[in-house]
Amino acid sequence: MYQKYSAIMKISIFVIVLTLSACSGATDPAANPETSTPDNEVVTVPASENENNPEVTRPQTESFDLMTSEGNQSHTATLHQGEGFSLYVFEKFTFDAAEGRLFFSSNPEYDVEIESLTANYDLVKLKTAGKEELEKFGEVSDFSGELVEHPLGSAEIYLQVSSGEGINDYIVWKSETGEAFLFRLHNPKGEEVSDFAGPVLVSLSTVQSDS
Repeated sequence: MYQKYSAIMKISIFVIVLTLSACSGATDPAANPETSTPDNEVVTVPASENENNPEVTRPQTESFDLMTSEGNQSHTATLHQGEGFSLYVFEKFTFDAAEGRLFFSSNPEYDVEIESLTANYDLVKLKTAGKEELEKFGEVSDFSGELVEHPLGSAEIYLQVSSGEGINDYIVWKSETGEAFLFRLHNPKGEEVSDFAGPVLVSLSTVQSDS
């Protein structure tokens, strides 16, 4: 599987941003399952592994290396507490703890809803619900289990609709410490796409339930 997606690891965020910005209202042809990759995929390298160790107190701030159109850059994120979980949030983003919603401060339409899942969550029911939610935006693509060099590493469910209006994702992800979360990501077409797509996925990769 890793050989199959080795080419993905070499794709830069610059190429991805161009692809997202070039979206048109026309319906995309059916993707080849052998080569398709999620449009939001970016390459990142976390500067610390503390957020993945429940026995280590999470620092108030943490630095992460982000691969952007201007090259690899270090950015600082601040720890925020949600309802039963915490995550790191970058500058220019706002986190609404009551709603479990992370959004771009200058344009709240760019956002992600974060939901903690119970230990007995049903993947079949969640995937069915996700497809029903996304079908109103267009044709649903299924990238479940296909992520390699992606901030989230892998996802049990990764459904996506890409259209002239932007990108909508429905993701069920399990952290390295075993907690499962549901992410509903809304990435409209617009000039903010490059500032939103990379950092928000890194923030999601730091979501961790309270121990």
